[in-house]
Amino acid sequence: MALKIGIVGLPNVGKSTLFNALTRTKGAQAANYPFCTIEPNIGIVEVPDERLRKLADLIHPEKIVPAAIEFVDIAGLVKGASKGEGLGNAFLSHIREVDAICHVVRVFTGGDIIHVEGNVDPKRDREIIETELILADLQSILKRLDKLKGAASTSDKEKKLEFEVASKIEKSLQSGLFANATELLPEESIVAKNFQLLTAKPVLYAANVAEDELHTLSSHALKEQLGLSDTSEIVAISAKIEEDLQDLSEEDAKEFLTSLGVTSSGLDRLIAAAYSALGYISYFTAGVQEVRAWNIPKGSTAPQAAGVIHTDFEKGFIRAETIAYADFIAMGSEVKAKEAGKMRAEGKEYIVKDGDIMHFRFNV
Repeated sequence: MALKIGIVGLPNVGKSTLFNALTRTKGAQAANYPFCTIEPNIGIVEVPDERLRKLADLIHPEKIVPAAIEFVDIAGLVKGASKGEGLGNAFLSHIREVDAICHVVRVFTGGDIIHVEGNVDPKRDREIIETELILADLQSILKRLDKLKGAASTSDKEKKLEFEVASKIEKSLQSGLFANATELLPEESIVAKNFQLLTAKPVLYAANVAEDELHTLSSHALKEQLGLSDTSEIVAISAKIEEDLQDLSEEDAKEFLTSLGVTSSGLDRLIAAAYSALGYISYFTAGVQEVRAWNIPKGSTAPQAAGVIHTDFEKGFIRAETIAYADFIAMGSEVKAKEAGKMRAEGKEYIVKDGDIMHFRFNV
């Protein structure tokens, strides 16, 4: 299953242009007026991974299947969205269905693109969107607390815990903080996941900059403009450049990026940031029929990794025959890696490492 990233931001900040570029389609209409996008556009994007190509060069499989990320282009939010302004309630519901949020903020100035607030102010614009997400979550938490008041005063331990967790999160939201800033114990975090809060999701920022700013604006400078902490994930992207790249060959695209002083496309950097924000890694299955990359959360056990392929693999898991990526490349094949003692039999407790090449043994 592809990871799902929701692209959000004010109207006319470049969300749909970025979506078109990321998905290499013209599926999202890009127009110079608010609420051009009403229903969310969805596109599946292959995760660029040089390791997959190198494995394929050694194995010569019938097909290559990269890991994937699903991008959802959600219509522009405006001030008052949490109260229904600008069709806000419908748009907010789309955000609840994604794994993480990519918040696009306009940094470039000039041009003829209308700004819904009248002028470009990255910090203000970021805060408008985040305030609406916080207010929407606050409404949800207050409703939950109201329903839990009676049950929490009884001997029902589960309801009491739910009430306590909701109360902690409410305090964070009332202070203008995201739900994920709330300090929770492990068992409380499990309860909080059931609340499906918008501000509990990981957030990465895409700063839509001018072409000549791509190599001049550092991450630190962009974070200052947006008023972000040093730990925030931010990627500088020129949505227009990304759109132009889709019409170029791979060689011409590299040459074009080099001329701009950058070494990789915004897509590559955005996906890397998404992986970091979500805490995901990739492992591979490799054979003559197919070489394939799979997304899994960092810290997944071998059975959990197997379950991404099929639930039966996890239920009937016996062992995972595993070769580290570096060992596979050094040996040149599975057979040679096995002969050199580089293939390991890993059990249920094994924590999968990024780049592992795995073959699962199971019985159902």
